[in-house]
Amino acid sequence: MKKLLLAITLVASGLSSYAQSCCEQADAACHDTKKEAMRPDEMQLMASTKEFQAMHAEPRPFTFTSKAGGEMIKMDAPDGQAASGFLIKAKNPSNKYLLVYQEWWGLNDYIKQEAEKFYNELEGQVNVLALDMYDGKVATAREDAGKYMSQAKPERLEAIMKAGINYGGAKAKFASIGWCFGGMLSLKSAMLEGSKAVGCVMYYGRPEQDIDKLKTLKTDVIGFFGSKDKGIPPTLVEQFEKNMKMAGKQIDINMYDADHAFANPSNPIYDEKATKDAFEKASDYLKKKLLSE
Repeated sequence: MKKLLLAITLVASGLSSYAQSCCEQADAACHDTKKEAMRPDEMQLMASTKEFQAMHAEPRPFTFTSKAGGEMIKMDAPDGQAASGFLIKAKNPSNKYLLVYQEWWGLNDYIKQEAEKFYNELEGQVNVLALDMYDGKVATAREDAGKYMSQAKPERLEAIMKAGINYGGAKAKFASIGWCFGGMLSLKSAMLEGSKAVGCVMYYGRPEQDIDKLKTLKTDVIGFFGSKDKGIPPTLVEQFEKNMKMAGKQIDINMYDADHAFANPSNPIYDEKATKDAFEKASDYLKKKLLSE
């Protein structure tokens, strides 16, 4: 009887140890998976805070009607879901594209208007595609914008960017531009575009600080930032400039005596002087990159 009880105890102990080992391995595998998974950018995490939300004045109601034939289109995304965007086709067939990235509000009529402004600046010779990064959701209140931005899945954001890049085709050449959340996406887009990238414009987006990732850029970058910006402070911009140089990449930083979102298309209290100067520099840069060839 004692031998039987001992045997049962040993078996139970062995099963317990095995179960614990399996749980520990499964937990470790779970943690490894989390490490490999794409995580929200720091700027996305900031979006849910009241401090960041307070930096953005809510847009006034506005309706835009395109005079250049701009229309919403659907595209295939690599994740199997459809992506959409506002496309203004070049007057004549062209492989050149300007990808436009929205502010944190979403693809609203202000962004569509800005897309058409750059289309006209580029003399109608470049396809302009403003991507819808929220899959149809557009915010008019700070709280909603913060929710949409912070909850946007990095995997989906990348799939939408790739949809736009793939839409251009194998021979396409891309430049990108974006404000705030879109400034961050513009830089990410340039990295995804690879050898197809010819230019990148970013307005006060949180910059990538990983030097190895910056090394993958095949284009230079022009950036516009505000010295009073508490979300993207000058110290962060200075580090970005250093990291770009360490990565062997060219960067042109333009710092204004202005706050965050000073040139946001949807901002009713934008800094007119800084916005005008930045727009002229961005336009000249894009003309050089997309019209010189």
